[in-house]
Amino acid sequence: LWDLDAAGAEAAAREIHQRFGVLAQGRGVDVRDPAQLEAGVEAARAALPEIGGLVHAAGVVDTESVEGLTPDAWDAGINVHLRPLALLARALLPDLAESPGAAIVSFASINATLGNAANPIYSAAKGGVLSLVRSLADRLARDGIRINAISPGQIRTPMLQPALDNLPEGFFERRILLERLGEPEEVGRVVRFLLSDEASYITAAEIVVDGGNLSSQR
Repeated sequence: LWDLDAAGAEAAAREIHQRFGVLAQGRGVDVRDPAQLEAGVEAARAALPEIGGLVHAAGVVDTESVEGLTPDAWDAGINVHLRPLALLARALLPDLAESPGAAIVSFASINATLGNAANPIYSAAKGGVLSLVRSLADRLARDGIRINAISPGQIRTPMLQPALDNLPEGFFERRILLERLGEPEEVGRVVRFLLSDEASYITAAEIVVDGGNLSSQR
């Protein structure tokens, strides 16, 4: 379990171990840094008997439209959302190939389809995730590795909270068929499914978890 917040990652790993009795390692990793990715992979290999899955869920959101777009913001968005998926798939290929039923799940977003004037970098990076997932699926299938993307809609997370604090009440809900925000656990259950053997015939797919947000805007 990796996060910029090393203490938070370690605490979450301890909770997972205590609640479920499984090996869990928390580590501070800046996914923008390839050297830290490599070190994280080596630490995971040393700590775990095997590596049979990967979930890439790191994220940042830009809040400037095109007028405020900067090279640094562009690099940050691409290097958090998109590049780590490619580098980790390459690094973990030998491990995943040796683990029957191995799978990768990467987070995209409904913004990859909708676009959003407020965060063009985020939207572009998430669109890239969908394309990269399909490309990787074409290669990884020969080693029995599945890879899929999840595109969440408006989920009640710390990343969304600033928008909730500053927008009128019901701003998002009125654009969602189910008329409510999603909860993290509702996305987590889809991640669990895609990593499991129950999804053994699913690869190169995008699973939208948005309460009907996309459909409401067609």
